[in-house]
Amino acid sequence: MLNTPPADRQPILTYVGEYDERPVAEAIRRELLRDGQVFFVHNRVQSIDKVANELRELVPEARVAVAHGQMDEGTLEKVVYDFWDGEYDVLVSTTIIESGIDMPTVNTLVVDRAELLGLGQLHQLRGRVGRSGQRAYAYLFTRPDASLSEEAYERLKTIGEATELGAGFKIAMRDLEIRGAGNLLGTGQSGHIAAVGYDLYCQMVTEAVAELNGTTPEEPVEIKIDLPIDANLPDDYVPAESQRLEAYRRLAAVTSLAEVEAIRAEWLDRYGPVPPVAEKLLEVALLRADCARIGIRDVATVKGPGFGGPEFIAKLGPVQLKVSQEMKFKRLAKNGVWKPNEYGNEGGQIQVGLMRKQSLSDDLRTFLAQVFPAEPVVVSAGRSAR
Repeated sequence: MLNTPPADRQPILTYVGEYDERPVAEAIRRELLRDGQVFFVHNRVQSIDKVANELRELVPEARVAVAHGQMDEGTLEKVVYDFWDGEYDVLVSTTIIESGIDMPTVNTLVVDRAELLGLGQLHQLRGRVGRSGQRAYAYLFTRPDASLSEEAYERLKTIGEATELGAGFKIAMRDLEIRGAGNLLGTGQSGHIAAVGYDLYCQMVTEAVAELNGTTPEEPVEIKIDLPIDANLPDDYVPAESQRLEAYRRLAAVTSLAEVEAIRAEWLDRYGPVPPVAEKLLEVALLRADCARIGIRDVATVKGPGFGGPEFIAKLGPVQLKVSQEMKFKRLAKNGVWKPNEYGNEGGQIQVGLMRKQSLSDDLRTFLAQVFPAEPVVVSAGRSAR
């Protein structure tokens, strides 16, 4: 997936609201002042000439042309070429301009009755402006008396919010959620995806296919880690909310140290040096991978007793301790507690004191590595590597 915009491309300033002649006139005149051109989209052939005449009265100094798909080929071609050559300032057209049009001098878009257009159409139309590196503007107007449906409101809200460069994928995913992907395995189009979200819908489909095939999909292990540390992805490091949520989702699903290192390498490549709070998040993910290896599902910390004792008490479980591991645990954690029946048949809980708040995750990982050392990985006959 390509996320890198063309060189010098700037985000398009987008305005969504009820139709008003004043901002329309101001937008056209501002574009004329910088010797630019304007696309005005009115997707009704029956009334497009009337709208063009209203624009001529609203901005008399603007040269206005009309283009739509019901014009004969020669006339339409001449109008488009004349607009390209700068003989017109404003092109009033239907949505025929949404693809295949690349005019660097057009940097203002006005869309009439935007509530009637799809999210993909609005995104494509907005992409017709701002193609020369100049600041571009998009005005998406609804009819003043229009009663917006819930879907129309969500479409306009999405296009108004997703203005950053590379937002196409985010818009496509949101469009999928609004309209629904339908019943992928049948003939009916149900659109239940809108109620559960795309990721959960894909998970449900995978489980349904596995059930039909007579197999039982492996349930993901939920590991709860509660540590009193500041670990997050700052907005100024990963600006896009969708990318931050995807990063959190991936970190919550890691089961190996290699997965965490792959995520770290990806962050370095995409966003640059990892800030301290994000490093803490990766450290927690490494602890999560260790817990997945051992079988621990719960990691919680409580305040220690004070008075010279540990600052925090960490509780981990369920675990199964062999005799040798129990002896090692008692040797390493002088004041540690072992509750062998805390989780019933699943195992027990170990409690260990920790002194330093700033390195809780590292201290826990060191302790776990000592009590539950990783099995050596065989790389060749007679040789092994950790």
